[in-house]
Amino acid sequence: MYRNDIVRIGRKPVMVYVTAVLTCVAGYHKVIIQARGQSISKAVDVAEITRKKFLKDLRVDGITIDTETMKGDDGRPVGVSTIEIELSKP
Repeated sequence: MYRNDIVRIGRKPVMVYVTAVLTCVAGYHKVIIQARGQSISKAVDVAEITRKKFLKDLRVDGITIDTETMKGDDGRPVGVSTIEIELSKP
């Protein structure tokens, strides 16, 4: 299911995702940033750039970390780390 208040982090530049977060917060007053694997550090960067440079009143409501089990190229289960960062405006 697709939700408009979730920004999924991938391979695009950080500022693309910062802009997406700013757009979501303007319409929904809260946003969830999701990332898996190597994109986790980019998700943290997006959250911090948004909070420190653009919306100083934006707060972190919660951070959830987990591991998803996926099938690897050889068919065996592989654990992939995930993060969700929930941001909101007061």
